[in-house]
Amino acid sequence: MNDMSKKCYRLASDLIISRIINGMWQVAGGHGYIDHELAIADMMKYHDAGFTTWDLADIYGPAEEFIGQFRRRLSELKGNEEPDRIQALTKWVPQPGRITRSIVKENIQRSFRRMGVSSLDLLQFHWWDYNNPYYMDALKYLSDLRDEGIIKHIGITNFDTERMQIMVDSDLQIVSNQVQYSIIDRRPEVKMIPFCMKHNIRLLSYGSLCGGLVSERYLGRVQEPSAAELNTLSLRKYKQMIDAWGGWNLFQNLLSTLKEIAQRHNVSIANIAASYILANSAVAGVIIGARLGISDHINSNAQIFSFSLDKSDCDAIDAVCTKSNNLYQIIGDCGDEYR
Repeated sequence: MNDMSKKCYRLASDLIISRIINGMWQVAGGHGYIDHELAIADMMKYHDAGFTTWDLADIYGPAEEFIGQFRRRLSELKGNEEPDRIQALTKWVPQPGRITRSIVKENIQRSFRRMGVSSLDLLQFHWWDYNNPYYMDALKYLSDLRDEGIIKHIGITNFDTERMQIMVDSDLQIVSNQVQYSIIDRRPEVKMIPFCMKHNIRLLSYGSLCGGLVSERYLGRVQEPSAAELNTLSLRKYKQMIDAWGGWNLFQNLLSTLKEIAQRHNVSIANIAASYILANSAVAGVIIGARLGISDHINSNAQIFSFSLDKSDCDAIDAVCTKSNNLYQIIGDCGDEYR
């Protein structure tokens, strides 16, 4: 496998994405103040390093506007064709209710205006309430916009396997589902991954580093981090996931195992955790949050492609996980934690 094929993934015939995707949830609030100028400068650094794919949403605060500003900056500095190298994978997250064709079109056009684009590479659709059936209407209207060329491809976010089966049975063409998937949270392996492999749908995985908890920073910490230390939405969310998975002591065992593997490959704990998820053939890319204007993980992320995990590495990780609770039994299928 050459270097480019390791770093990129062909999600569709006309859509190649970075396997490490820059996540923009962190600009939505709850992760510290974001300086716009510093954020755009950091986006340029990621772009120049080859990390050209961004995951965002209409509800992520100024995320879509950041993409628009970034595209304009790229045009000014590198020419009008440079923004075409970006893949901006946004989401539409409406409040559940009656959905009409005009509502869909108005929301997509709002994303166009914010992002400074005339079509969307991938529109990822999320719906909070399965009891409200209008999500199927929304997907059908989105499919119409795809057929018109306004949207290139449709993905979904945090839908479970049961609902995906309904979509497939209705001949809806979905290229991806964005779900939480990590060494800690293996729920996608129960039903989602077999289903996706059967129907040629790929996963975009988030939470693979548990908001930064899967790192050297927390290795060897006998005392659990205090509430004050868990000072971002990500840290608080994934600490709860670790508690449900098996608790802090077992998590320390996992970090120790990951550290031993990382030392053999001369990389970081986070690199091992991301590589483990990327090795699953159903996964097109792993989303790693970008703390724009605060800190960057560009050099660290690049190391993910410098090695490959072998069977003994994976066996050691899996041995720790056999001692954990079954999150599928506790929480349910992918996305059930939001419903």
